[in-house]
Amino acid sequence: MQQPKKIVGVVGSYRKGHIIDSAVDEVLSAAAESGASVRKIYLLDKHIEFCDNCRSCTQDRGDRRGACVIRDDMAALLESLEGADGFVLGSPINFFSVTALTKRFVERLVCYAWWPWGARVPRLRSGKRPRKAALLLSCAMPAFMARLFGGAPRVLKTAATVLGARSVGLLIIGQVAQQENQKLPARARVKARRLGCKLVGGKASARSGTSSGGE
Repeated sequence: MQQPKKIVGVVGSYRKGHIIDSAVDEVLSAAAESGASVRKIYLLDKHIEFCDNCRSCTQDRGDRRGACVIRDDMAALLESLEGADGFVLGSPINFFSVTALTKRFVERLVCYAWWPWGARVPRLRSGKRPRKAALLLSCAMPAFMARLFGGAPRVLKTAATVLGARSVGLLIIGQVAQQENQKLPARARVKARRLGCKLVGGKASARSGTSSGGE
């Protein structure tokens, strides 16, 4: 019997239950309805230290990610993503980029590079991309402005590539600072669910819902 595909959602928001968290829920819900096993991880709940640029993790050759000298939750989080068939990366846009919480996670992905001392630039350890990724952003500005003037889309796309994934789509949810507790717009909910189906390979469902497996 074929095992269900594993989809992991990573939430880089400071606020649970708000726009990005809700959008990740919709992606995971659609993936679950398409037969996937889903799990959600809040970076806010994880102990992830800042990268101190020691580059110890980049020195040894090999396709496997380098070992970080910092002992925190990052290694276990990366194991979860490596064991998944697809994942969702979601972050609000603050000051034209992803949140500091998300950026801290992204900077620790340097372990997937081979960058020995003396080399001018780092190189990815592996060019393989066996996984799929859905990328979610929210911002106060209109979505088209975030695409044109913000660095957040590039950060998430690069992170997905480094994690061995090819993107199935980028959803930017614009103008979400109109109210204090603004809800996920219906149109964005539909688009998020389409991304969830793309991660699994199923067809989109019109019904909305919330995912299980929150962490």
